[in-house]
Amino acid sequence: MIHQSNVHLDKRIRNKSYKRFFKDQTRMQILFGGSSSGKSVAAAQRCVMDVANGGRNYLCIRHVKNTIKTSIFNEIVKAISMFSMTAFFNVNKSDFVITCKNEYQILFAGLDDVQKVKSITPEKGVLTDILVEEATEIEIGDLKQLRKRLRGKCHVVKRMLFLFNPIMLEHWIHQMFFKNWDDSKTYYNDGRISIMKTTYKDNLRFLEQDDIDELEDETDKYYYDVYTLGNWGVLGNLIFKNWEVRDLRSEKIIVMDGKNEKEVSLLDTFDNYKNGQDFGFSSDPAATVRTHYDKMRKTIYITDEIYMREMTNDILGKEVKELIGREYIRCDSAEPKSIMDFRRMDINALHARKGKDSVNFGIDWLQRQKIVIDVRCQNAKNEFQQYKWKEDKDGNVLKVPVDKNNHIIDALRYAYEDEMEDRQLKTMKPFM
Repeated sequence: MIHQSNVHLDKRIRNKSYKRFFKDQTRMQILFGGSSSGKSVAAAQRCVMDVANGGRNYLCIRHVKNTIKTSIFNEIVKAISMFSMTAFFNVNKSDFVITCKNEYQILFAGLDDVQKVKSITPEKGVLTDILVEEATEIEIGDLKQLRKRLRGKCHVVKRMLFLFNPIMLEHWIHQMFFKNWDDSKTYYNDGRISIMKTTYKDNLRFLEQDDIDELEDETDKYYYDVYTLGNWGVLGNLIFKNWEVRDLRSEKIIVMDGKNEKEVSLLDTFDNYKNGQDFGFSSDPAATVRTHYDKMRKTIYITDEIYMREMTNDILGKEVKELIGREYIRCDSAEPKSIMDFRRMDINALHARKGKDSVNFGIDWLQRQKIVIDVRCQNAKNEFQQYKWKEDKDGNVLKVPVDKNNHIIDALRYAYEDEMEDRQLKTMKPFM
């Protein structure tokens, strides 16, 4: 058994800004604000301390399961290492289960696997805490489902914690929980709900000067408000409005089999796959997109994505090859070495041709299509939700996209270069 006195925050890793958060016993808790504020680290540290000290089991949630590994799961593993407690925890990376020697657990699940969430149960005791990372990704119906998981007798207060950047003022989280929030304050607690706002200024001791400069030098008002100041964002000048989210893996359609009709999976009818790759590593992720193009209906179906940071080409290539097999993939030509690495791995990698005004031309072409995003492609949804045009100092819209939230979108432009060029050729005037 690990005792309370054995688990504490060492001064070297302690962020005093979160002292009140670590002691919070409110049932509904919201920890929000800007980028690099340390909120995910604080949440992971509290999670490890609670489980190690006994009496609490955590369920950590993301909207889509495949985004867990590179986010909250890694943060909690790092927190265990920070506490020098690796020997006290068994980390099962394949099942996403972390078990302490005292038998209390940290479990992980995605809301795209509803049945698993409904049936998830710790080995000892009951679920006492639900941590929802990137809570703005989930729907209000998901909240109702999650609340049902916090049931059963225990000797501690059951809690739900939302972590997020405040991307949209119109979001249901703002409408439901921020009615009494004062924007001039950084903390609120009425006994039922607690809200804490932090920014990079609450985490300066743990940041490099480059991190600080990037946030302070942001020129776009929306991104400065949301990611630098941690304020609720007002999104305007969105580039794409021609998209929707559907559960493509569950959809069925009727097709003719000879003279008879039969029901088949929509995905089984897809045969015109187009794939794109945008390379990245640390601050910018590597983004892979797999799509089907229904040319007759001018509809792009985004079926799969890879979206990961700090992934070397050998690991990325393995993931890409598993996803697309022998299909072609068109890649960012700014990374010729990475394309060669792919080819050495027997991936049919082509380079994007780009060219003058290729970004705006590609955007214009994509705006003329209908884009359907599978519900599991959360990063694609996030990008289409926030990709916007720049504004000048007077608020006038410029025909220049903000170079953020565009990695999946860039990969999508590369994937459809051939289709775009076909249209460009058709619309050119004949040479006289």
